[in-house]
Amino acid sequence: MADQAEPQWFKSSYSGAPNSECVECATAGQNVLARDSKQPGGPRVAFSPAAWSTFAEALRARILG
Repeated sequence: MADQAEPQWFKSSYSGAPNSECVECATAGQNVLARDSKQPGGPRVAFSPAAWSTFAEALRARILG
């Protein structure tokens, strides 16, 4: 079994201060991962590229959130 390194997590440039709480994202293989920055060891959500694109567009259009 291949050793899987921890993904490189990042926040949006719109997130504000370096220690502000927001969603962090990373890529893992073909998936986009999302997690709560307040709980980095907590649950993660995995999106396919198409699902991530749809989710992000819905946020930009203010359909969600």
